[in-house]
Amino acid sequence: MADQKEKQEKKPKPQQQPKQPKQEKKGKPAAEAPEAAPESNEPVEPAPRARLWDTYEQQVRGKLQQQFGFKNPHQIPRLKKIVLNVGMGDASKTPKGLEAAVAELAAITGQHPVVTRAKKAIASFNLREGQPIGTAVTLRGGRMYEFLDRFISIAVPRMRDFRGLPTKSFDGRGNYSLGIKEQMIFPEIDYDKVERIHGMDITFVTSAGRDDTALALLKELGMPFRAETAGAAGAAA
Repeated sequence: MADQKEKQEKKPKPQQQPKQPKQEKKGKPAAEAPEAAPESNEPVEPAPRARLWDTYEQQVRGKLQQQFGFKNPHQIPRLKKIVLNVGMGDASKTPKGLEAAVAELAAITGQHPVVTRAKKAIASFNLREGQPIGTAVTLRGGRMYEFLDRFISIAVPRMRDFRGLPTKSFDGRGNYSLGIKEQMIFPEIDYDKVERIHGMDITFVTSAGRDDTALALLKELGMPFRAETAGAAGAAA
């Protein structure tokens, strides 16, 4: 019996053939990998142009050329950019307040603002070079005209005790600056989420080079200036 066991152990084991893949049953199709959804070749419709931009091109340019007698169309003043600036001197002590101001400015303008930093150190103000002190955003093109349209038609009438915008805020080169005490006048701001009320400075930069032509440009675009001082400001300029 022992000899038979030794012979059986010495016999080489038959080589196992590789397993063949199981054939799928008839009537059931093979499971295929899910194909990616085909990309639509339909062109994406561009956003509609700002209506105030069309108003400037179709109406305002002709009125200004006729009013001031510009012979060259490049002399007609135009709005170059709008700069919104929020200053926060205690931004280093309250970083969450600066983050909230950045988020609010982005909601108002539809463009991500930049954090402004101190250019030099001032010991009397406990200010260090490179320290964040506020946030700002610059609007051009379509976003500029869209913001101006919303600012004139929605935000300005919501100012407290509004009696018209002052006309004495021009810098002598055709640029107009305006200060706002509360950011709550913009409809994009949610009252329940506001942690701190702050103001901002808005600067309208034009290519006029003169205050009288810049005043006429902003008037034609719809800026509600004070009627009683508008004539005096234009004559002084």
